[in-house]
Amino acid sequence: MRIFLLGFMGAGKSYWGKQLASHWNLPYFDLDDVIVEREGMAVAEIFAEKGETYFREQEGRILRELALDNDTFLIACGGGTPCFSDTMDFMNQHGITIWLNPSVPVMVERLQRKQAKRPLIQDLSAEELTAFTEKKLAERQPFYEQSQVIISDDAISLETFDKLVRHA
Repeated sequence: MRIFLLGFMGAGKSYWGKQLASHWNLPYFDLDDVIVEREGMAVAEIFAEKGETYFREQEGRILRELALDNDTFLIACGGGTPCFSDTMDFMNQHGITIWLNPSVPVMVERLQRKQAKRPLIQDLSAEELTAFTEKKLAERQPFYEQSQVIISDDAISLETFDKLVRHA
């Protein structure tokens, strides 16, 4: 099985990625963590020092490398990963794409818990965070909607994934 887990910040990609990789006995990669390890600096530092274009180039290159070097895997992608360098097409050709799409209030609540650790949103009020989430999600939605499996429930379980992925 070759799984790409997609979604906006706070959608649950890292949480479900770890759960599913264990459940399905798959090698697990958090794409942002792999980039951080290879670059030797945090994502926010890469953006600040080398720019978003550099980050997106590395993200696309490393994603392709992981996918082509492994027969089975689960990759939890960054929120913007599908939106650059024909990455969505690549993922759909090389595995099953799953878009985790909980409601905006659920994502905002999750983001508020870890807001201090996310430079892009750390200074936003609750209202600004909701507006930011809605705006960015709308920009990325055309890419996310190309996923083979879309899960728009706020309450999901391992069984939800088993049922939906079996039919993908």
